[in-house]
Amino acid sequence: MENRKEMRKWLDDMNLGHPLVIAGPCSAETEEQVLKIAHELKDTDVNYFRSGIWKPRTRPGNFEGVGAIGLKWLQKVKEETGLKTATEVANKAHVDLALEHDIDLLWIGARSTVSPFIVQEIADALKGTDKIVLVKNPVNPDLSLWLGAVERLYSADIEKLGVIHRGFSTYEKTKYRNIPEWQLAIELQTKFPDLPIINDPSHITGKRDMIFDVSQTALDLNFDGLIIETHYDPDNAWSDAAQQVTPKTLIQIMKDLRIRKETDEEAEYNNKLSNLRAQIDVLDNQLIDLLGKRMKVSDGIGELKKQKNVAVLQSNRWNAILGNMILEGEQRGLSEEFVLRMFKAIHQESINHQEKIINA
Repeated sequence: MENRKEMRKWLDDMNLGHPLVIAGPCSAETEEQVLKIAHELKDTDVNYFRSGIWKPRTRPGNFEGVGAIGLKWLQKVKEETGLKTATEVANKAHVDLALEHDIDLLWIGARSTVSPFIVQEIADALKGTDKIVLVKNPVNPDLSLWLGAVERLYSADIEKLGVIHRGFSTYEKTKYRNIPEWQLAIELQTKFPDLPIINDPSHITGKRDMIFDVSQTALDLNFDGLIIETHYDPDNAWSDAAQQVTPKTLIQIMKDLRIRKETDEEAEYNNKLSNLRAQIDVLDNQLIDLLGKRMKVSDGIGELKKQKNVAVLQSNRWNAILGNMILEGEQRGLSEEFVLRMFKAIHQESINHQEKIINA
């Protein structure tokens, strides 16, 4: 898929003056709930009112959405507030019903994106539509799979396209519900700068008190907008209660977010600098995380050496590591001096960990 400027024309034509904002409850629960939230978001920076009508859940037995009746509630939202509407679709039947009820924006969820069969079914049902279609990243960090879904939609003559970055599943425990893997989104932006990218801090964090920080990072990385789950009574929401914010909180978040303006050469410089620094911040955090994981492995080696009464320092192993890393570093533009200093420091920290365990 080559860069296509028409893919972002729908966004440029909106002339928002601020990032695109899609907000509303995780799930449509009742007509009253939907309309109450929509009216609280009216006359704010929210551009699309979102609500889950069909809720694909990890395990059966949980609330799986009100179904087609919720589409009528979204119609009322548009009639009463003027807000455009958005919902997730997962198959042809969903698409047909959403189009029948004139939903303005449709997105394909992470569980659907992983299946080319499902994406193709949706693409065929939407062929030639002028609706906006966004594709959430697949559950696993697979850029080719993500872009493959976009390609299928583009091949179906759907030009108003974009993607949603909602983070990726991991078996490891982290502070995120879904780890951002920012470098993957950065790579996507680099390869396809004309493809609008929206951040979903709700699903990345899983916690409402982290929404602002992740949103700010996304804007620092030049994301085009945000999709944030919003409920007037989050703690009693029927799904994803912990990650939803109140309309009042959302409005404050939007006021507090720092949005860069490109008005002159100095502003353009600051914008580019902020973007690069944001990328460095992401990578630095990943480096610290990797080093922490490396030291945990060192702890395991220390335990094993203690059991077998083996010396901490293994000179042959250490020299082999240094030689390999110097060669690897040269291929990546890193000087031998830098690689030596860095790995000597890492090695010393590893020795410190192992000695602490052995001498305990």
